[in-house]
Amino acid sequence: MGNRVLSITDSIKKIQLSGKLNISGRVTKYDGHFLECDGFPANLGSICTVAASDGTETMAEIIGFKKGNNILSMFESDTKIQSGAKVSIIDDGHDVKVGEALLGRVLDAMGNPYDGKPISALPETWPINGKFLNPLARNAVEKPLDVGVRAINSLLTIGKGQRVGIVAGSGVGKSVLLGMMCKYTEAEIVVVGLIGERGREVGSFVKNVLSGDTKSKTIVVAVPADRSPLLRIRGANRATAIAEYFRSKGKNVLLIMDSLTRVAHARREIGLALGEQPTAKGYPPSVVSLIPKLIERSGPGIGKQGSITAFYTVLADGDDENDPVVDTARAILDGHIILSRQQAQLGIYPAIDISSSVSRVMNEIIDPDHSEYARVFRKLITLYLDNRDLILMGGYTQGKDPDLDLAVSLWPRLTEHIRQLEGTSANFEDSKTNLIKLLKG
Repeated sequence: MGNRVLSITDSIKKIQLSGKLNISGRVTKYDGHFLECDGFPANLGSICTVAASDGTETMAEIIGFKKGNNILSMFESDTKIQSGAKVSIIDDGHDVKVGEALLGRVLDAMGNPYDGKPISALPETWPINGKFLNPLARNAVEKPLDVGVRAINSLLTIGKGQRVGIVAGSGVGKSVLLGMMCKYTEAEIVVVGLIGERGREVGSFVKNVLSGDTKSKTIVVAVPADRSPLLRIRGANRATAIAEYFRSKGKNVLLIMDSLTRVAHARREIGLALGEQPTAKGYPPSVVSLIPKLIERSGPGIGKQGSITAFYTVLADGDDENDPVVDTARAILDGHIILSRQQAQLGIYPAIDISSSVSRVMNEIIDPDHSEYARVFRKLITLYLDNRDLILMGGYTQGKDPDLDLAVSLWPRLTEHIRQLEGTSANFEDSKTNLIKLLKG
C-alpha cells in the first residue's frame, strides 16, 4: 500500500512538472496590463491563459507573487478581462523547442512562425534562460571570425566567441552593417534577435537577409515594438537559447541582438510597474542585472562545443555614449564598435569610428605584422579627423608634422579602405592584405 501511495504521489508530481495538470485560479485585480489572481502553485515565468469576456483566451506570464496572489503580465494590453475570470497554467515557461527545422524561419517570442506555415518536428528542448557554464572550463577565444566587413576584419578583428557592442544613434547605417555581417560571415549558424524594432524595419531586414545561401543557415526571432515588454524580453532569451543549442552541437554561431537597449527598456517598464525604485534615467536595478545575464550566455563553449560570437546593438539616445545601458554593456563586453554620425555625413559607410572603437582580443588572435599595421592606420585616421577643421580652413602647413602629412596624403585611401558597398563582401585575408598594401605603398 505504501509503495502504491508513493507511486501515485510521484505521478502527480510528474504531471505537475509537465504542465498537464489543470491548475487554475480567478482574477482578483486587473489594470489593463497586469493582473492578480488567487494563488496557485506556479513558478516565475509560467505561461497561463486568461478567459476574456468575449469568450476568447489570452496569454499572460507570471512575473511575481504578492500577499498570496500571483501577479501576471498580459501579452496583449487592454484585453477584455472581468473580475473572477479563469486563469489556467499551460506551461512552466522553462524550455523552448529547438532543432535544425528552425533554420530559414522567422519566429515570434513564443516560437510561432510568422508565415503561419508549420515547423517540422522539434524533438529537443533548451532552457530559455540558458545553462550555466563554468567560466574556468570555457574554451579560449583563439581564432578570428570572418564577418565579411573589411573595416572590422582588418582593423577591429573579432574572435570566435567574442561579445561586441555596436553603439549607434539613429540613421547611421546600423541595420545595413548588421545585414552585411549576416550575409557574408563565415559562421555556420546565424541567429538574429530583432527586439523592439519597427514592424516595417523587421520586414525589410528579413527580406534583405533571408535570401539565397543565407536563408539556409539563419534563424530570426522578431518581436516588434508594439508587443508587450514581457514578450520582448522573452524574444531576446529565445534567440539566445537557440544560439546556445547550436553551440552545444559544435557549431560556430553568430548571434546578433538588435537591440540590447530595447530589451533594457522592456525590463524598465516591468520593473517600474512592479514598484522598483528608478535610478539613472529611470532604469531600476533589475536592468543592471539583466544585461550581464544575457551577455554572459554567449561566448565560447566547453570542450568540443562551438562558440557564440555575439553583436549587441546599443542605441545611444541623442548620440550620448554615456547612456546607462551603454556604460553597463561596455563594462562586460569584449569590445565595442562606435558608428559615427560625422563619418556618415561624410558619406563613409559603414560609418565605423575606428579611433573610438576597440576589439579587446584582437592582438591575441592576429599576427604581429597585422597588429602593427592596424595600429598605424588607427593613428593616421585619428590624426586627420582631429585636424580636419584646421586643414579645411587652410591653417595646415605641410612639413611641420610628418605623421599628419602622411595622414593627409593617404586620407582618400584610408576612407576607401573603410568604405564598403552593401552588396559586396570582403573576406578576412583580402581585408588584411588590402590594409598592408595600403600602408606599405
